[in-house]
Amino acid sequence: MLLRLSHFSPSSLSKFSPFISLLPKSSYLLSPHHFHPPLLPSNATTIIQSLNPKPSSMTKLSHQLSTASALIRQPSSSSSSSPPLSRKKAKKKAKKELSPEAVLQKCLGLCSKNNDLAEALRLYDEARVNNVNINVNHYNVLLYLCSSNSEGLDRGFEIFNEMSVRKVDLNEASFTSGARLAANKEDPEMAFDLVKRMKRVGIEPKLRSYGPALFGFCQKGMADKAHEVDAHMVELGVLPEEEEIRALLKVSAEAKRVDRVYEMMQRLRVSVRQVSEDTADVVENWFRSEVAEGVGVENWDVGKVREGVVKGGGGWHGQGWLRSGKWRVARTEMDESGVCRECGEKLVSIDIDPRETENFANSLTTLACQREVKGDFTQFQDWLQRHGPFDAVIDGANVGLFNKQNFCFFELNSVVNKMRQMSPSKRLPLIILHRGRVTGGPAQKPNNEKLIESWKKSGALYATPAGSNDDWYWLYAAVSSKCLLVTNDEMRDHLFQLLGTSFFPRWKEKHQVRLTFSSRGIAFHMPPPYSIVIQESEQGSWHVPTVTGDDIEAPRQWVDLFICESCHQLLAHRVADCEDILELINFKHVPIEVVLVIRVDSKYTRAIFAALLKLKVGSPFETKEHGLQLQRQDPARKGQF
Repeated sequence: MLLRLSHFSPSSLSKFSPFISLLPKSSYLLSPHHFHPPLLPSNATTIIQSLNPKPSSMTKLSHQLSTASALIRQPSSSSSSSPPLSRKKAKKKAKKELSPEAVLQKCLGLCSKNNDLAEALRLYDEARVNNVNINVNHYNVLLYLCSSNSEGLDRGFEIFNEMSVRKVDLNEASFTSGARLAANKEDPEMAFDLVKRMKRVGIEPKLRSYGPALFGFCQKGMADKAHEVDAHMVELGVLPEEEEIRALLKVSAEAKRVDRVYEMMQRLRVSVRQVSEDTADVVENWFRSEVAEGVGVENWDVGKVREGVVKGGGGWHGQGWLRSGKWRVARTEMDESGVCRECGEKLVSIDIDPRETENFANSLTTLACQREVKGDFTQFQDWLQRHGPFDAVIDGANVGLFNKQNFCFFELNSVVNKMRQMSPSKRLPLIILHRGRVTGGPAQKPNNEKLIESWKKSGALYATPAGSNDDWYWLYAAVSSKCLLVTNDEMRDHLFQLLGTSFFPRWKEKHQVRLTFSSRGIAFHMPPPYSIVIQESEQGSWHVPTVTGDDIEAPRQWVDLFICESCHQLLAHRVADCEDILELINFKHVPIEVVLVIRVDSKYTRAIFAALLKLKVGSPFETKEHGLQLQRQDPARKGQF
């Protein structure tokens, strides 16, 4: 007789199989981080919700597993005489059956959720006693829990070895958990061996697979081994992210590997662009170190450095450390034109290769056609060929709904007119709106109908079809037209993550126009005239942008790093704080007379004069460059001209 779970009431189920009482009310399936166990049969939800388990029910698993297994797997004596089931009924029957393996997976998932290693190991031991088939997904949950608990390391290795004995096919998650076990035992060498073993058996390691070995070597100060792991990653095309590069930078600095530090700074520039506060701290600590004072050369090939800048598109030269001496490390901001408020150096705008833009537009088309109705998107491309290119594209929904619950055509039109005035061709920008915005709601008001009709006649409005995602449309239009994009969308969701982290952030930085609305009207925040990325100057200084601030609500914070050998060099820059002059003069013991003959632009005279007043230099005096006579002021107006 075939016993099926669906034939029993909750009370009879518990009687026949106490194991069923382990199941919770919720059908929520939990997977530990990075692991994805198979889903339960769909009828598990019905069975689970019909029960009322108690927290103390996870006991005496031997009887529970064996009973559940017998209950579900017992062959039916009447099955041979039963009429054949239709495909639909057979599928329905299969869904109602709940195997011990599925129940075990569910229970292990609960243990993972509660970080209950002891209960998970007990479930595992009892399952082995009762000959329940333990698959790779069960093992992966157990390995994950063992690698996350220091008391589970020995059992974790035991389970990992048993997988080999039982010839379980290990996957990437299995090897990664094994590597974590090794790293927790402070054996990064074993963790690295497991990653190399993955390659030998044809499994592609992921970034997480390398973490245990890489961070383990870095924590032990083993710089050479850490870079060996890094080289293995690069060989297999696994790209490190900020956390990995930061660890390599720190271990290289501690090991005094100055060339490696330089390499990691360049990789931060390429891969990260704007750094976190943790990374900024590591960078600052390196430049404050005594080792950093003597790394640079004094007499470098200016032509070669310049050639490197031109070849790289600007903002870096890649020729190694330039200049030696004590580095000045300061947090600063850039003014609107990109001039550093600390050292006075002007940042550059780094070019984008036109071929990169073309390749990006092609990739964007491919992705859009995969996720949109292909005919709809190709129709838009044809329309754009006939009516474009444009000087600007407006994300109509984002602008019309900014700070409002209801769509506002008045504000949208204000932005359209302003962008038209700013346009070199004085042409209307392209407005992208969903079809529902154009035909319903506020669009039905007479004034808005006239406005919409005027945009249509001018070829400045495109209504995206029902069911489409208008993000693909306005982004493609802006990229293909090589024009500005007006939107406050930060473009950080899943759609934009598909576009990668190499080209898209650079394109966005140079093309996005953001808006702020206030009682004084609309403020347009144009793309900055400089690139917000780590920059290395031809004179050897560095500017490192952080993620603190966004240049609109709060100024972005930068780390300014430069070597200043004399007051001549310092005063040649814009001085934000005259205390800098005093500090330098006192530190270097430069004679005060030197200040009087330095080349000084008129915009620096206030800070210089204030510093001289504090040093009680006699007055009047004059600068040699401009013949400006600077008179000493009374205390109430000290430093003013």
